[in-house]
Amino acid sequence: MADIQTFAFPTQIRFGAGALRVLPDAAKPLMKRPLLLTDTGLSRTPVFPKVKQVLADAGIPVTVFAGVEGNPTVKHVDGALAAYRDGACDGVIGVGGGSPLDVAKAVALMASHEGSIFDYDDALDGWQRIRPDVPPVIAIPTTAGTGSEVGRSTVITNTEIEKKVVVFSPSLMPKVAVVDPELALGLPPALTAATGMDALTHNIEAYLATGYHPMCDGIALEGIRQASMFLRLAVENGQDVGARAGMAMCSIMGAVAFQKGLGATHSLAHPLSAVCGLHHGLANGIFVARVMEWNADASRDRLARIGAVVGASGTKPEMARGAIRFVRELAAVIGIPDSLSAVGVDPSQIDHLADLAFEDGCHRSNPKPCTRDDFKMLYSAAL
Repeated sequence: MADIQTFAFPTQIRFGAGALRVLPDAAKPLMKRPLLLTDTGLSRTPVFPKVKQVLADAGIPVTVFAGVEGNPTVKHVDGALAAYRDGACDGVIGVGGGSPLDVAKAVALMASHEGSIFDYDDALDGWQRIRPDVPPVIAIPTTAGTGSEVGRSTVITNTEIEKKVVVFSPSLMPKVAVVDPELALGLPPALTAATGMDALTHNIEAYLATGYHPMCDGIALEGIRQASMFLRLAVENGQDVGARAGMAMCSIMGAVAFQKGLGATHSLAHPLSAVCGLHHGLANGIFVARVMEWNADASRDRLARIGAVVGASGTKPEMARGAIRFVRELAAVIGIPDSLSAVGVDPSQIDHLADLAFEDGCHRSNPKPCTRDDFKMLYSAAL
């Protein structure tokens, strides 16, 4: 992509190959001394020093925290918050995938709010206690999956109850997202596949979710189309900047669309991360086609519309089956495992996972109601 595009939805998005160079212009009006935050893995790649250098060349001093890990916990939030305060920071720049971007938002919240991050649990109406005086966040994604760079939530694992806690407020939205597909060029195929299935799942579940939101529906369908064109290409050739850009847009669109809601796939995936340590996108990839099939009797028309977007034809039932088949085949060709046993889940964990899935709020907007027994059946069938 030759040009860097600028648009807002409502986060200002600076999008395109080479967009990293506009980071100083984006940062200077918002913060004088940011906390530059990333995960342990990315800190050891050429990407993070490149971001630091762009800021240093512009004369922007930073405090660095590079201790975030996958499925972040309050330990990561507290560590980053201590660095923020020690550095007398006035904003956060998060670099990486969903985990560091979520921690960046959590740090900004807790820098201006009292108590524990879990006091603001959306399931406990914590959003009502979040004030707008949250320090600014700039998000620089290096994967195309969660879309956290434009999202209004942060997800932090509460290890004491083995639950992913969602904290949600428009005040958490990054002020600017710098989306440069060149930063994803070194992402390994397996991680490209898992994060890509996360983005695709967001779009699919948002489109199938109950409720009236035609704007999100339209965005979700285009996000699905982007994934159908670019996910396989991005996995097969990680240096394809066009494919990386297409998946970056798919990820953004999914995160915008799922303000409408998600579904049972996410309720199944969240416990797998909290209990088993499974990558969230990988968990979504294992279940999304299964849940589409399970939901088919309640969402056939919408599945048929998805089928049309990905190239299926025939009657509505045929196009609905085509949508499910497309997702299942795409997952297989990019290397997503087809079973939970392949990723180390033990049958003895199923009852506990089913309890947690039923407690998870995402299934409340699923096309049909879910019971604990439904979740136990879906987990067992996936073994």
